[in-house]
Amino acid sequence: MKTLTFVDRVRVQALAGNGGDGVATFRREKYVPFGGPDGGDGGDGGSVWLRASKDVASLLDLHFAPIVRAEHGEKGRNKQQYGKRGADRVARVPLGTTAHDAETGDFLGEALDDGDELKVAQGGRGGLGNMRFKSSTNQAPRKFTEGTPGEIKTIWLTMKTVAEVGLVGYPNAGKSTLLSQLSAARPKVAAYPFTTRYPQVGTLIFDATHTLRVADVPGLLDGAHKGVGLGHDFLRHIERTGFLLFVLDMAGIDGRNPTDDFRSLRKELKLYNPELAKRPYAVLANKMDEPQAAGYLAEFKRRTREKPLPMCAVLGEGVPELKAMLFERFFPGEELFEA
Repeated sequence: MKTLTFVDRVRVQALAGNGGDGVATFRREKYVPFGGPDGGDGGDGGSVWLRASKDVASLLDLHFAPIVRAEHGEKGRNKQQYGKRGADRVARVPLGTTAHDAETGDFLGEALDDGDELKVAQGGRGGLGNMRFKSSTNQAPRKFTEGTPGEIKTIWLTMKTVAEVGLVGYPNAGKSTLLSQLSAARPKVAAYPFTTRYPQVGTLIFDATHTLRVADVPGLLDGAHKGVGLGHDFLRHIERTGFLLFVLDMAGIDGRNPTDDFRSLRKELKLYNPELAKRPYAVLANKMDEPQAAGYLAEFKRRTREKPLPMCAVLGEGVPELKAMLFERFFPGEELFEA
């Protein structure tokens, strides 16, 4: 049986706390036989929040514990004492998590960056004690109000990888190897398709003040926009990347043609989300150490207007040029800090 290690979509129930009731009590002290009303208000119920954390990799914890419950507020007390407010409940989620109401489909918000918070269920208000209802015509009110219920919501949480750069390509194109060359990330690398089963994010560090997050999204298949090969699960992780790197296998293994692959990848992105087709990008001609690569590269240049960067990720060839291109694009006119 496989162990579940990564979850990027989960249905949870958020239960905010009820507000505590107000109370009707009267001051009772020695020598004060007819004291006035002193019933305090109830405490507000706690709310349910999401908090984005860079230390959380997926929604796995909420998959196993899908009920998030805040505390109820306490009822009021005599001597005009307020009930204790119910504690909020905060669920930590990965960066880039969105929340939708499962019943209405309404977008509730998103938690993009580390520390971002999103309230998904509001706690109830505490009721009023009878001290609130004293007036010139009613010196001994017995009226009080009950606390209001906290919100109960069923919510779909969806994680979308947040990165400046996204690696796009077919399975076994060399994306994972490239990510390991660009960053300290160590995704599983092997010579068979679908080595990468989950999104991997690495940080490309130029110096102390210039960094980029690079996402390796699992390889796409034709028909991914329809969900083929978990296409929807993979494609949504590209939506939050601002710049795409199309990684093409120039070796032509298994009868594949890099030019056709590129056009198919562009088509899949456009069919899934037309905005992705407008995203800026560059093309990487990977595996240029293979015998047939030069011929496929010449054909690619002839059939398209692209200017691909030749490279061999496994040997590190072309990686310095790629880093220089990314630095110029994201930090134009700036200089590297020399330690």
